[in-house]
Amino acid sequence: MTGVASVNAKVRRALGALGRLVRLDNRVAALQVQLERQAVETGRLHASMNRVREAGSLADVEFKVFSQYGDDGIISYLIDTVVPPVRKFVEFGVQSYSEANTRFLLVTRNWSGLIMDGRPDLQALLRADPIFRRHDLKVRSAFVTAENINDLLVQEGFDGEIGLLSIDIDGNDYWVWRALRTANPTIVVSEFNSAFGPSHPWTVPYAPSFDRTRYHHSNLVYGSSITCLCDLAEEKGYSFVGCNSAGNNAYFVRKDRLNGLRVLSPEEGYVESKFSESRDPQGRWTFLKGADRLAAIRGVEVFNTRAGRIERIP
Repeated sequence: MTGVASVNAKVRRALGALGRLVRLDNRVAALQVQLERQAVETGRLHASMNRVREAGSLADVEFKVFSQYGDDGIISYLIDTVVPPVRKFVEFGVQSYSEANTRFLLVTRNWSGLIMDGRPDLQALLRADPIFRRHDLKVRSAFVTAENINDLLVQEGFDGEIGLLSIDIDGNDYWVWRALRTANPTIVVSEFNSAFGPSHPWTVPYAPSFDRTRYHHSNLVYGSSITCLCDLAEEKGYSFVGCNSAGNNAYFVRKDRLNGLRVLSPEEGYVESKFSESRDPQGRWTFLKGADRLAAIRGVEVFNTRAGRIERIP
């Protein structure tokens, strides 16, 4: 075989291998689409079953399609129970929106939505996702703070009455909801910090650029306690109706839309999380659970919302 023929043969083999990889990639993509459709249809079935069941707690109606834990089921159940008058949602802290609290809501109920996250490539990511052209979804790259939340919602047309607000920014969740004035959600979902326990009125001291890892190496000082959120909810006219079974999201419903939902105290509704997110000063996982997490952050500054001052975790 001549040198040219040898090169041509190698090129043909390389092109053949590339073609096989492309075909395999296409088959994988098609399989992913099929699996997602099946998961959505299974979620629809669960949601329809939840409509006719009597739930003892929010954990009874959980299921997961796109949410991190069972929040797809909880949100579907609450929407069916309270029937928000406006079919619009806002969620921020969505990362790539592949795993989110409102994606199942968007694809199964045809709501309009606004999602926001600090990553600058969010719009590019979503424009490449078929969900963007199939649904009424606005996308905004923004680091949400107490100072800009109201302007952002007005600019995007999501002020006034909305059906659901989902907050998950690993830091200033309490302060952003506290600052919210321009939107009036029926349902609020907020991440809370289970490591703070069921009774302490603690949140992180406000800083617009708060970063949980920079604030304390443990990664355990972020967001707010369930008590903080319940106090704030009461001030804003909401009732606490429970947490997901993972112990990371709390649910609040506006008092004029409760429609028979049981109202809980922080102690009644608190769920202790079991997942591990703690690290040592070198950034290595330490897998702390329960009271060991609070011991690891002893002496760190938090803001006591009832006392109105900064204090150290005892």
